[in-house]
Amino acid sequence: MIRINVFSENINENISINERKFLTIAKKIFRYYMAQDFFQKSALWGYDYKCVTFDILYCDNEKTHEINREYRNKDYIADIITFAIFADSEEKFIFDNEINLGEFMISLDKIKENSEKNGTKFEYELSFLISHGIMHLLGFDHQTEADYNFVVKAQNEALSYLGIEK
Repeated sequence: MIRINVFSENINENISINERKFLTIAKKIFRYYMAQDFFQKSALWGYDYKCVTFDILYCDNEKTHEINREYRNKDYIADIITFAIFADSEEKFIFDNEINLGEFMISLDKIKENSEKNGTKFEYELSFLISHGIMHLLGFDHQTEADYNFVVKAQNEALSYLGIEK
C-alpha cells in the first residue's frame, strides 16, 4: 500500500480548524482518487513509488491575493492556489521511492465566505477545496468546460463517498 504524507499549517490568525481532521480527510480523498479509473490518467500513473507527499497551507484572503498577484499575475483573491510540482514538471523527480506532489494554499476567509453565501457547512467547503487541490496535484486541470465538469464531478463523488454533506 502507498504511504501518504500530508503536512499542513494554518497561518490564518482569525480562523482555527482541526488540522488533524482535515489531514485525515485529505488522505481519504487521495485514496479514493487512487481507486478510480481516471487515476490511470493522473500524473502518477506508470511511476514506481512507495510514498506520496503534499502540503496544505491554510491562510487568509490577503495571502492568496499576494501569491496570486506575485506568481500568477492575477490581481484577485483566490480561494485556492496550487503548485503541482510533480504534475507540472518535465522531469518527474522521485527520491527514495517518494513523490512530492507539491502544495496548495487555501484561504479560510474564502471558505467562510463561500459557506455563508452558499448556505453550506464550513467542513464541506473546505473538504471540497482540499479535493480540488488534490485533483490539481494529480495533474487534472479545468481549462475547458468539459474538464471543469469532470473535476467537479470527481470532487462531488469523493465527498459523497466520505459522507461529507453540504
